[in-house]
Amino acid sequence: MTHLNKTFAELGVRDEIVRALAENGIVHPFAIQELTLPLALAGSDLIGQARTGMGKTFAFGVPLLHRVAGDESRPLTGAPRALVVVPTRELCLQVYDDLAAASKYLTADTGTASERPFSVTSIYGGRPYEPQIEALRKGVDVVVGTPGRLLDLAQQGHLQLGGLSVLVLDEADEMLDLGFLPDIERILRLTPDDRQSMLFSATMPDPIITLARTFMNQPTHIRAEAPHSAATHDTTEQFAYRAHALDKSELVSRILQSAGRGATMIFTRTKRTAQKVSDELAERGFKVDAVHGDLGQGAREKALKSFRTGAVDVLVATDVAARGIDIDDVTHVINYQCPEDEQAYVHRIGRTGRAGKTGVAITLVDWDELERWGMIDKALNLGCPDPAETYSSSPHIYEELGIPTDATGTVGSPRRSAAKRGDKGEKADKSEKRISSADSTSERPARTRTRRRTRAGKPATGHPEGVTTAAETAEADAPVSESDNGDAPAAARRRRRRRPRKTEAASAG
Repeated sequence: MTHLNKTFAELGVRDEIVRALAENGIVHPFAIQELTLPLALAGSDLIGQARTGMGKTFAFGVPLLHRVAGDESRPLTGAPRALVVVPTRELCLQVYDDLAAASKYLTADTGTASERPFSVTSIYGGRPYEPQIEALRKGVDVVVGTPGRLLDLAQQGHLQLGGLSVLVLDEADEMLDLGFLPDIERILRLTPDDRQSMLFSATMPDPIITLARTFMNQPTHIRAEAPHSAATHDTTEQFAYRAHALDKSELVSRILQSAGRGATMIFTRTKRTAQKVSDELAERGFKVDAVHGDLGQGAREKALKSFRTGAVDVLVATDVAARGIDIDDVTHVINYQCPEDEQAYVHRIGRTGRAGKTGVAITLVDWDELERWGMIDKALNLGCPDPAETYSSSPHIYEELGIPTDATGTVGSPRRSAAKRGDKGEKADKSEKRISSADSTSERPARTRTRRRTRAGKPATGHPEGVTTAAETAEADAPVSESDNGDAPAAARRRRRRRPRKTEAASAG
C-alpha cells in the first residue's frame, strides 16, 4: 500500500458502507482499492488489474454502492441501477455476498418521504426462474449475474437495463475464454451510453483491452503492482514434479499428509477427472468433495459451503472454481493436471497465499504435458522447465513438502463406503426378519385361501348349470379346518380338472 494509515472513511466512502466493512474487519484498503477509489467515485471508466486475493471485489463494489446510493439526482425506483457481470455461478454468489454485506446499512432514496432497504440480488443459471423474477418485480438496486441468465431475463422483459448508472465486468478475460463475448455484446447494447464502466481481472490480455476500447469512454488502466513484478504471489511457494498418471493418486495422498496442511484445493482439466479424484481420495479416508459442471447447482453450492465451514478440507474442482472464489486459509493448491496456459495457472494457484498469507502450490506434470508446462514456465519465468521425475516413493518429495516418512496412501477407513455397508447390513437385517417370520408361522396354523371363478358375482365352473363336477363334490365334502373357525376350507390341494379331448366329447355326443 502507498499509505498504510489510509482508511475507507478518509477516501470519502459513505459512513454506512464504512461501518459495514468495519464490522467484517475491513478498515484499510488494499492497493488496488486505494488506487481505484478516487477515479471510480468520480465516475470515470477504468480497468483494474491486480493479482488474485488482493481485494478486487471491493475495489469496484465500494464505489458502485457509494454512487448508486448517493445519487440524489436519480431516485431509486426499483429498476436496477448497477449491474455486475461475472463468468461463473460460484463467483456470482461470492460477489453478491460481499456487496450485500457492505450495503446492509444503506437505504434507498425513492424520492418520497418513505425509504426502503437497499436491495442487491443475484441472477444465475441452475436455479428456478420464479424467485429471481419475483425479486426483480419487488425492485432491486444492484444486480449480480451470469451472462446467460441475465440475457434470458432481459429478453423476457423481466430485467430492465435501460436505467443503469454503473456496469462492471468481473474476471473479464474469463468471459472471453468461456465464449461469453456475444452475450456480453448483446447485454451492452441494452445499457445506456452514459453509464460508468469498469473491468477487473488478474490478467488483462490484448483482446480484453480491445474489447474495452469498444464500449468504454477513455478508460484508465490501473495496475496495482510494478510492471516487472511477478504475476503470482511471492508468499506462495511453488513446486513442479513430473508424475505418472497411474501414480498421481498415491502421490496426492501423501502430499495431503504434509506438515501444516490446511484447506486444500485440487484442480483438474476435466469434469470426469475431478469426480474420479474425489471418489478415490474419499476411498482413502480423506474428507473431500468436488465442484464441476456435471453437478447440479445445489450440489456445487453445498460442496463449497462444506469447504468454507471446514466440514471437508479437500476440494477437487475444475477451473470453474479457480476464478474469484475467495476461501480463507487455503494452504495448498495441487494441479492434478497441468493448466491450459499461464493465465489458468495464475488463477489456480492464486487460491492460496491470499492477502499476505503463505501458501504452497504443487503442479503434477505428466509426460505428455511437458511441452505445455514448458510454455507456462517460460511465460511466468518460474525457472523449472524440466520438473524432476517423481513417484509416491521418491525421497525428495517427502523432504521438500514435509511429508512424514511413514505416510501411506490411506488415512483411515473409506468415507463413502460406510453407507454401502449400511445398505448391505440393512438388507441382512431384513432377510433375518423374513427368516424369523417364516419360523414363527410354523408355530401357528397358516391361513389358507381358495380361489373360485365367478361370473357376475356367481360361481362359474365352465359347465352347464346343474352339472356338478367331481372336484366340486370333493370340495363340498371336505372337512372344515378348525384353525380358521370354519371361515375357510382346509389347505387341501385341489386337483386340476383335465379338459376333455375333442374326440372324447364327440364320442360322448
